Amino acid sequence: MLTALSIANIVLIERLDLDFEAGLGVLTGETGAGKSILLDALGLALGMRADSALVRQGSDKAQVTASFAAPASGTRLAALLADNDIALEVGEPLLIRRTLKVDGGSRAFLNDQPCSAALLREVGGHLVEIHGQHDDRGLLAPAGHRALLDAYARADTGAVAAAHAAWRAAEDKLAAARAAISEAERDREWLEHCVAELQALAPQPGEEAELAEARAAMQKGERLAGDMGAIMEAFDGSDSGPAQLRAAARRLDRLAGDHPLLAEALAGLDRAIIEADEAETKLHEAARAMEYDPERLEATETRLFELRAMARKHGCQPDELAELTGTLAARLDAIEGGSAGLAKLEAAVAEMAAAYTHAATALSDQRSKAATRLDTAVAGELVPLKLDAARFQTLVERLPADRWGPEGMDRVEFLISTNPGAPFAPLAKIASGGELSRFILALKVALAEEGGADTIIFDEIDRGVGGAVASAIGDRLARLAGAGKQLLAVTHSPQVAAKGAFHFIIAKSSEGTVTRTSVRALDDAGRREEIARMLSGAEVTDEARAQAERLLEVAA
Repeated sequence: MLTALSIANIVLIERLDLDFEAGLGVLTGETGAGKSILLDALGLALGMRADSALVRQGSDKAQVTASFAAPASGTRLAALLADNDIALEVGEPLLIRRTLKVDGGSRAFLNDQPCSAALLREVGGHLVEIHGQHDDRGLLAPAGHRALLDAYARADTGAVAAAHAAWRAAEDKLAAARAAISEAERDREWLEHCVAELQALAPQPGEEAELAEARAAMQKGERLAGDMGAIMEAFDGSDSGPAQLRAAARRLDRLAGDHPLLAEALAGLDRAIIEADEAETKLHEAARAMEYDPERLEATETRLFELRAMARKHGCQPDELAELTGTLAARLDAIEGGSAGLAKLEAAVAEMAAAYTHAATALSDQRSKAATRLDTAVAGELVPLKLDAARFQTLVERLPADRWGPEGMDRVEFLISTNPGAPFAPLAKIASGGELSRFILALKVALAEEGGADTIIFDEIDRGVGGAVASAIGDRLARLAGAGKQLLAVTHSPQVAAKGAFHFIIAKSSEGTVTRTSVRALDDAGRREEIARMLSGAEVTDEARAQAERLLEVAA
């Protein structure tokens, strides 16, 4: 709830610091004193449109700072702040600051962290409700009526939301399966051709590299065949170099004993013969390794080219052909087995739809029963508020199936009829300003502990009424404040003012050409004097003071 408000240079307010407490607070003052300025300043802090006309004449900047008790953990407001990285210290207040320049530029801060005006409006909507002659957004918006009724019914909507999510997930799976099968059906002929072609080719991982290596070796053997033949001729026949070396070695062997040098020469010939034999062995091995077989080369090249052509056709690498074969075959198999798979998914969708319908129907029944109770509760509040000819109805209407959602299958709207026999219609369309505010109050009292902001402001809810009706309004404002809410009521009614737990008076003063609006808290004596003024007018009489005293005693 609101704990403090500081205003600087807003219209007629030069500087103002106010502290607030729980319960019903009333703001009074003569007409034109500037009560609306105070609400405009608070509205600025809550994210309303920044109008440069609010900046006090002669100032270049206006500023409003509002302090609120820290939101409890687990609330939607706490989650919203956390989602936007707004730090909250345990036990520390939530501070909102808004500055407005005379050129229309504005800046917003949450706990001294810059934020957008949109976020400020969203946060402000969780903190404060403002109800008045022209500002009854919350309860006039049908979009929020369902949530209010659910809170009043203490309905657990989580089960319906979970059932709806499961139903939609099952439908998404079914739709994806149908789309996949439909696409596969369109490609059946192409798939059958591709799978047959790939399976006939039977590509293997790594096969392309092996074929390319074998082909390169055979092509090299083809190029070297002539040279290898000429080389091998040097090692064949009786006239070959190695044969002549052996013949020389045999003859030298018979003479080697005649001289030491001949023995050394024989040893050299032996070594040469060994090296020549090794060379001949290597040449034969090389010839076998590079053996050129035209038929084998042709077969290798044919297979290699087929693999590469198939890879180009499918836009992949040759080594990916084996995996592609399996993928396309699986798609083809899916067509054949698709009907059985679809039947399972369709059964799952039907099961999830039935579960959602069961949960949503139970919620709808709960809403209908709560609507009857709420209508009765509001009706009990209308007569004392001089709305005895009016009727209130909570409409719970079943939506078409295509509009069912996580919130259920109902549309909820609050309707009224202000005259006997008149049809029911939305609140905003047929209620006058004063009636509308009283309807809002009756609803808020009936919904007392269920949802809504902790701080509620009623702006001149008692306009046009007095006596017993004003007293009834005051009673209901006090009762609503006693239900854990903080209420601020701008009022011209002494009966309402007497019900306040705390009281501010708003006054306007002039010094030469300078006009200022001031706000101050009243003590008991000050309250009695202000209520007496409200009763008697400009001249406060002893009778008015005595009547004010009686109003305060009754309120206590």
